[in-house]
Amino acid sequence: MPSSWHDSVTTIFTENPELAVEIVGSLTGARIPEGVPVRAEAPNFNDRPSTDFQADAVIVAGGARDPVRAVIVEAQKRTFSDKPPQWARYAAQLWIFLRCPVDVLVICPDAKSAFWYARPVPTSLPGYTHLPIVLPPSAVPTITDAADAAARPAMAALSVAYHGANRAVSEAFVDSLRLLSSDHAMKYYEHAYNMAPLAVQRILEQLVKSDTWPVYSPFAKEHFGRGKAEGRAEGRAEGIAETRAEDVLTVLGARNLDLTDAERERIAGCTDLRQLETWVGRAVTVEKTSDLFD
Repeated sequence: MPSSWHDSVTTIFTENPELAVEIVGSLTGARIPEGVPVRAEAPNFNDRPSTDFQADAVIVAGGARDPVRAVIVEAQKRTFSDKPPQWARYAAQLWIFLRCPVDVLVICPDAKSAFWYARPVPTSLPGYTHLPIVLPPSAVPTITDAADAAARPAMAALSVAYHGANRAVSEAFVDSLRLLSSDHAMKYYEHAYNMAPLAVQRILEQLVKSDTWPVYSPFAKEHFGRGKAEGRAEGRAEGIAETRAEDVLTVLGARNLDLTDAERERIAGCTDLRQLETWVGRAVTVEKTSDLFD
């Protein structure tokens, strides 16, 4: 089952397709003409007559009838020997379909995995040896300026994932969230947090619990340590419970986890603040909605 790290990597590139093109260009020197549209495509591949495959993300630069380059993004946390040959098939099939250069961009959480995947993949097709493009941590910029981070939040989230142990990187990222809309601030914080190692997650938690942290949304009031004083006002308990329930639904929605009608009604109808607070915390990390209630 895909992890929250995998989901955040996939979402970052699907929602910011130009990021894949930018990274491939920086690693290979490939350049896309100015003004060419870049979009995410359906990531499905078929290997008839036997198997259907699905890549993590497929990004295409250029028009629907005249694509100029495609990038298949794969998030890989561990090393699996069957993955590289599968990517070679992906690239060949997408090339047949689009008739433009196709790259496979592999995102790994550490240098060891990146090195393992950065190897030529021989195939049984004469003359076809596939070479994945792997993003090493050293190729991700160390962003320590809040304005720069706000200007490119997807790259800033990757910077935190790889370099967030450098406190200046994490601080710049957190400061940059004040320059974004509340929805974007919440979304990119979640992605950075999910992709970061445990030590960096702790740094982020410390930074957002600061008394100076702005209240962006009902989610922020709880998850970033604000709104606790509201809970002391007994007369407002009902409104706070409703807000907490909205927090749970907001986080799950941001993580693209679909609730059943019964689960949604259970959350919306709950008035137990302690239970709702527990659910808010779990909503950040659960991999399926049923785990929220365990």
